[in-house]
Amino acid sequence: VNGVEVVPIQLLKELLPDPATLGERTVGKTNIGCIFRGRKDGKEKTIYIYNVCDHQECYREVESQAISYTTGVPAMIGTMMVVTGMWNKAGVYNVEEFDPDPYMEALNKWGLPWVVEENPQLVE
Repeated sequence: VNGVEVVPIQLLKELLPDPATLGERTVGKTNIGCIFRGRKDGKEKTIYIYNVCDHQECYREVESQAISYTTGVPAMIGTMMVVTGMWNKAGVYNVEEFDPDPYMEALNKWGLPWVVEENPQLVE
């Protein structure tokens, strides 16, 4: 910019607040989910699987906001499954290639309960 080399990540680091300072003052909730459309038994089907996480509840529990919580807990669960041998195959795999049920159960156990809505009202 104007003859000066700019490294985007360094610029953002200077402009944005330190995430560690956000926890106590962040209010509201996160909503993380996926909409799946397809056919089951010959019929069109849509489901919405999601989690809602409250920033203030997360701060009370771990002194961090929900964005960090919803990043850290799934990473911890995946690591736990690798370390305990639950997810163990020779070679390189994406997480989507492993049995999702134990992972989804662990999300419920470790504070990120999820909800399934069948045929949700969608906004196009």
